[in-house]
Order: sequence, then structure tokens, then C-alpha cells
Amino acid sequence: MKRDRHGKIIELIGRYDIETQEELAEKLNEAGFQVTQATVSRDIRELKLTKMTMGDRQRYVAVREHSRQMGEKYIGILRDGFVSMDVAQNILVIKTVSGMAMAVAAALDALHWQDIVGCIAGDDTVFCAIRTAEDTLQVMDKLRKMMKEL
Repeated sequence: MKRDRHGKIIELIGRYDIETQEELAEKLNEAGFQVTQATVSRDIRELKLTKMTMGDRQRYVAVREHSRQMGEKYIGILRDGFVSMDVAQNILVIKTVSGMAMAVAAALDALHWQDIVGCIAGDDTVFCAIRTAEDTLQVMDKLRKMMKEL
């Protein structure tokens, strides 16, 4: 039960901008997990989730690489290399500074967003396969929020 709940938490924070323990508990309850705020608090601690600022909000993230500092480095790479983006159904096309596409693709992969299935990079273009066309719009929104922090 706990393993399933932890898996669902990782899925939910990858899919939604969840800012509070109460929001997370509500999403878990909607998904059929009967939890209290105290349980969610323990789960957050056990999963080593952290809050990261995205735009004008904070949200829970699971930074699986070394630390929160590494997560911020990945976001820095995205900001440094990002030029523009466009969508073709469930494919997100990101234009980058020349020579930065592989770094941007690696940074996106390292963030472990559940909606992104994988990325392919050239010299100045990244193709991201997204689960659905609707998810693609959500990923674009997350990226726009990150770029506003410049």
C-alpha cells in the first residue's frame, strides 16, 4: 500500500503543480488513497521531496539526482539554452542556442517529469515525446513559468 501510494505521489507531483500537503492529500484521496495530512507529511519526508519555485508559485518536486542544487543546475541549463518552443500534437519542439540541444534534452530528462517520455536532440533542436497532446500543453506551461524567472 505504501509503495503504491509513494508511486502515486511521484506521478501526481510530476503531472500537477502541487504546492501544499493539503493539495497532495486531496489528489491522493481523489485517486482512491485514504490519507491524512500527517501521512502525506511522512511520505514527503521519506520520498525526500522538495519545493522548487516555478514562476510565482512553489511546487513539490522529486529531484532524483544528487540534490536540489542539481535540480537548479538543470533549470539553469534550460534557461541558458532555451530559445523558443512549438507543439505538434504530442511532440514538443524546443529550439535552443546552437550547440545546446543535447544539454537541454539531458536537463529535461534529469528533471523526471512524468509527462515527458523522452527527448531526442540535434544541434539546436530538441524533440520531446509527450504522453498526450493535452500533457504537451501542460509541459509548455511549466517551461514558460520557468523561463519567466529569468
